[in-house]
Amino acid sequence: MNKLTAAHRTLPFDTMVRVTNLNNGKSTTVRITDRGPFVDNRIIDLSMAAAREIESIGPGVVPVRLEVLGDVDVQDGYFTVQVGAFRERANAERLRDRLGVTYDPIFIQQFSSSEGTFYRLRVGRVSGEDAAKELALQLRTKEGFTTLVFRLDDNKTGGAN
Repeated sequence: MNKLTAAHRTLPFDTMVRVTNLNNGKSTTVRITDRGPFVDNRIIDLSMAAAREIESIGPGVVPVRLEVLGDVDVQDGYFTVQVGAFRERANAERLRDRLGVTYDPIFIQQFSSSEGTFYRLRVGRVSGEDAAKELALQLRTKEGFTTLVFRLDDNKTGGAN
């Protein structure tokens, strides 16, 4: 919270990013150390220290520009598509079983937060962010889901269950 860090859904961990608040022109450089945000209309979650530097603490959400620093291939790697987050594991399991007829792999990732425990249902393990975006579009159009694309880290399935 007190370091210049951020959460991003698809940038590799340790990527350095310059974040500029488009309302006031202030910028800061952060290191990607976590996954998120888990809200569709937001692209990055900043630590308290980084948000303070670009003066976004009061408003909370501001328009920003991201610039990836260094030689990072942001498309390379494995990605998955989140189609739901459930408070009850049984609900995630029912949806996993229904989607398992058509999609593979499907996994449930348990996540604990101050708001309780959630079970995130994720579909696929695809190479490249563009392929994951295509899968997300398919899941939106054919299945009606609100989708979020995430990078899978360390060649893991993301908590396969």
